[in-house]
Amino acid sequence: MKVIVGLGNPGREYEKTKHNVGFWAIDQLARNWNISLNEGKFKGLLGEGRVGSEKVILVKPLTYMNLSGECVGPLLHFYKVNPEEDLLVIFDDMDIPCGKIRLRTKGSSGGHNGMKSLISHLGTEEFKRVKIGIDRPQPGRKVVDHVLSSFTPDDLPVVEDAVKRAAEAAKAWTEISFLRVMNQFNQ
Repeated sequence: MKVIVGLGNPGREYEKTKHNVGFWAIDQLARNWNISLNEGKFKGLLGEGRVGSEKVILVKPLTYMNLSGECVGPLLHFYKVNPEEDLLVIFDDMDIPCGKIRLRTKGSSGGHNGMKSLISHLGTEEFKRVKIGIDRPQPGRKVVDHVLSSFTPDDLPVVEDAVKRAAEAAKAWTEISFLRVMNQFNQ
């Protein structure tokens, strides 16, 4: 079983913000795989399906970004999922240029509050990630204002393409090793 989590904030006011690209990727996967996201368990929206022979659970925590681990930790415990083997988290990263993606097998939170919460609740930094670049804020602009703002009309198509590539990488992970996926998708 593979668990794929997209990080974001619930609510209409956050739907189109930079901080929600992880949710966008889960929505893309749900469309691609015809999986309904509707189970309100573990403080999140969940959808279960099969991709080839692999059972997959898609997850959108509804705890707000800073508390994402409150959803993911209990879910993994309930399903007896080893985060180091069978968890993939998709989220935004300000240290990556807008529209680029970067895959990693482990690492620190990098200052990302959703990742801090996951690491705290899982007790490990060793789980797979797909980071979607959103760029750094302009000089003088607060980080919170940057991540909770929408993309510019120029950046939006580039980011939508990155979300599609992130979804393609997640699909590839259901078929081949994550190391091979990293070799294929890291830019």
